[in-house]
Amino acid sequence: MAQFHMDSFDHAILRQLAVDGRGRVTELANRIGLTKSPTQARLRRLEAAGVITGYRALIDPNQIDAAHIAFVEIKLSDTREMALRAFNEAVRKVPEIEECHLIAGSFDYLLKVRSRDIASYRRVLAEHISGLPHITSTSTHVVMEAVKETGAQPSF
Repeated sequence: MAQFHMDSFDHAILRQLAVDGRGRVTELANRIGLTKSPTQARLRRLEAAGVITGYRALIDPNQIDAAHIAFVEIKLSDTREMALRAFNEAVRKVPEIEECHLIAGSFDYLLKVRSRDIASYRRVLAEHISGLPHITSTSTHVVMEAVKETGAQPSF
């Protein structure tokens, strides 16, 4: 599939939406230096091309009792395609796993797990993560402070 061509206005739209996805089109147009109609047309084009895949709310984890973050390195006993698929499907069913990335390196996956506190994380690890298919070992890294997370202005 050919890459979607974007110009400086398209990039400006994406930067603005990454900071505030709820603003009015007229406000967005003013911030990027275009009028409303071309800005609206560009938004539709970016959505239709799949560059913009959706809009979502950024939620304060402290307000929903999910401020504890742990990153978990996962090593699998089997990394053939069927095993990876089984692991991926099982991970998607665990709500506390916020992110899951297949990694090239000394371990196979990196999980970002949110929970209420360390005791809650321990339960998630014991009852859900440790039971995921093909796991041979886990290593947990507890976050002391989130310095930068999603929602910050992108660099493109």
